[in-house]
Amino acid sequence: MHDSEVVAVGPGPLAFGDVVRVARYGAQVRLTDDAIAEMAASRGRIEELAEADTPAYGVSTGFGALATRHIDPSLRARLQRSLVRSHAAGSGPEVEPEVVRAMMLLRLRTLATGHTGVRPATARVLESLLNARLTPVVHEYGSLGCSGDLAPLSHVALTIMGEGVVRDAEGRLLPTAEALKDHGVEPVELAAKEGLALINGTDGMLGMLVLALHDLSRLLTTADISAAMSVEALLGTDYVFAADLQALRPHPGQALAAANMRTLLAGSGVMASHRDGSCTRVQDAYSLRCAPQVAGAARDTLAHASAVAAREIASAIDNPVVLADGRVESNGNFHGAPVAYVLDFLAIAAADLASIAERRTDRMLDVARSHGLPAFLADDPGVDSGHMIAQYTQAAIVSELKRLAVPASVDSIPSSAMQEDHVSMGWSAGRKLRRAVDGLSRVLAIELLTAARALDLRGPYAPAPGTGAVVEALREAVAGPGPDRFLAPEIEAVVRLVETGAVVAAAESAVGPLG
Repeated sequence: MHDSEVVAVGPGPLAFGDVVRVARYGAQVRLTDDAIAEMAASRGRIEELAEADTPAYGVSTGFGALATRHIDPSLRARLQRSLVRSHAAGSGPEVEPEVVRAMMLLRLRTLATGHTGVRPATARVLESLLNARLTPVVHEYGSLGCSGDLAPLSHVALTIMGEGVVRDAEGRLLPTAEALKDHGVEPVELAAKEGLALINGTDGMLGMLVLALHDLSRLLTTADISAAMSVEALLGTDYVFAADLQALRPHPGQALAAANMRTLLAGSGVMASHRDGSCTRVQDAYSLRCAPQVAGAARDTLAHASAVAAREIASAIDNPVVLADGRVESNGNFHGAPVAYVLDFLAIAAADLASIAERRTDRMLDVARSHGLPAFLADDPGVDSGHMIAQYTQAAIVSELKRLAVPASVDSIPSSAMQEDHVSMGWSAGRKLRRAVDGLSRVLAIELLTAARALDLRGPYAPAPGTGAVVEALREAVAGPGPDRFLAPEIEAVVRLVETGAVVAAAESAVGPLG
């Protein structure tokens, strides 16, 4: 990822990778000429409505339950300011800058479609904020996931007006007016409909979905690697991952996970060592034998969520919207249900993937089930505790992930005097999915750390080239078996290897690309 790569923002959809580059890595953005043209054309229609005697929602009326009031032209600039100020009512901890930047970019993309009626100059300020890496402070609570992510987007809109607070690229908290002046950005006075157009979208929950899809794609491959290492360390069999057996149940994710595990386990000296006919086991435990079925189901869930995200990122979400024929119509496209459902679905998949990884870890620590490994992989069991408490940490995280898997989207609390009487809670689903993704990263890291230690203890038998390359990568950051030592930093070191993709890169350096 390079900061210098410019992402073009036009009327068409953005690629998921572009969202990640801007949100996480600070890539610059540029509104395209056709985006400017589309915005200018639709703005003309909004100005016609603003001058008309007939009330038009969002242009010359109040909002929500107050939509019945026709607003005098002399009060309409105040109307827009009041909307943004009153709706910037978030509370709680600050939301991560990458989420806010994703939300800003996705809102800019919707403005660029020309369906919202904002002036190009207003969109230019949002473009400038992204390029200056000035990130509005947005708070954890405030969105019900319907009528858009109202409070979070209002905190962004407040910044476009030159109000509120931002963090700069170094993370310093600054008054918006001061930060804009320092970067040569002129705030705007919002005109008719612009306040509503800036806040009436699903951009916050969608941004969190796109970031989670990116991270989970890497974690699913990591899960295949950690599962393969555990199967090998536990003297399991790779026969059950054979392509003809997997083809009897043709789920695409399952086939891909099993193929990864076959590739990773090919050429294992550890596995070869117990294929001399002396092994009396008929079947491995489910956490080993069914690894592709679970990871495969998670992959298929990811594919479904990706399809939903692709449709949402191609949408123009606002209310009312300016149509190609000039009509300005109210609608319900701001309801976050499609995004909320898949955010919840992914949290379920993350919890189950972590759960099966924790079970494999526990087997490696139990002398009754580890097939010859020392208790808790300790150097001197009794004096040393080995990875005993690392598994406790896994178990605590898995328990938390199960709670996070309880869906947010089945809840609804009516608001706005019963005008907004059914809401999606999609923002809440996105917030808990982010915690679930972080937890899954940590559970997989502990399985990798434990499996690598177990494979070292299987010497002199060598692991497979693929799994062995991962052990070597871990050993550059974490020492091998020995007396007990401070374990928390070692766990964090492997978490970083997981999150940066170094674990996947190590495996692929030995076996080629994994799915």
